[in-house]
Amino acid sequence: MKTLKNFIGGKFIEPSSKNYFENICPFNGEIYSMVPDSDEKDIELAIESAKKASQLWAKEKVSTRANILKKIASLIRKKNDELAKAETIDNGKPFRASKNIDIPRSALNFEFFAENISQLNGQFFPMDDEAFNYTLHRPLGTVACISPWNLPLYLLTWKIAPALATGNTIVAKPSEITPMTAFLLGEIVNEAGLPPGVLNIVHGTGPKVGAPLISHREIDGISFTGSTNTGRFIAEKAATSFKKVSLEMGGKNPNIIFADCDFENAINTTIRSSFENQGQICLCGPRIFVEETIYEKFKKALLEKISNLFQP
Repeated sequence: MKTLKNFIGGKFIEPSSKNYFENICPFNGEIYSMVPDSDEKDIELAIESAKKASQLWAKEKVSTRANILKKIASLIRKKNDELAKAETIDNGKPFRASKNIDIPRSALNFEFFAENISQLNGQFFPMDDEAFNYTLHRPLGTVACISPWNLPLYLLTWKIAPALATGNTIVAKPSEITPMTAFLLGEIVNEAGLPPGVLNIVHGTGPKVGAPLISHREIDGISFTGSTNTGRFIAEKAATSFKKVSLEMGGKNPNIIFADCDFENAINTTIRSSFENQGQICLCGPRIFVEETIYEKFKKALLEKISNLFQP
């Protein structure tokens, strides 16, 4: 039984309330860890830590920030099996998916933005009368990163990596259902030399952690991936303070199958897009539109393929 802690100011600390809730393995229904039942006091502490670190991190050299991100990526790759095991137990997905997709892509996120940051340059626009306009890239400040349970580390790092690369500090709230790899990420960023307070991770539920986080006056931007209802709530709360907001919410993308398609390829692609990661991917295609002339043929072939997915 592992007891997780919040990661604030480069240290692992208990929630202010000293309260925890159970984390249950979806594979066997057993309790295997205890998760901090954090609240607004912990959010206040995390934001204070992030704000304190913000001035130094925003002024840090681009090359220094890039090198730290590359170290984080390297450590994620080094700990691939450990992280994949944690992801699989937490989420219930096959180990091969965690090992070959989720964790490697998490490392790739840090590598990509470590390289990308060196290419962010301002623009210069000459005007009449010897005047000119120009653009500059500046950090927002402290941002809130709220990630879902379907691709826990992958989607969390997709938010964290660009925010860190561009000089922002972060208060992150991972899904309370899948907190384990976020907890392990705290150990990794310390080992990589990320300054204390630049990344803070607070565990807990949406109402007790997410709501005070996105409403806090010192949060300058919000990145959220999750349900449409929660995204709507965040948009409403953020609108009153004009925070920068990025929302990636639930969708029902369609697969459109025409009569002149590559039939076998269309079948196989539809199977993957509908059932990969149990269909819990933002760009999965749970709706299928089929041209009438091949509808019956396509339906029969698709159902046959689907039935074979569940053979022991």
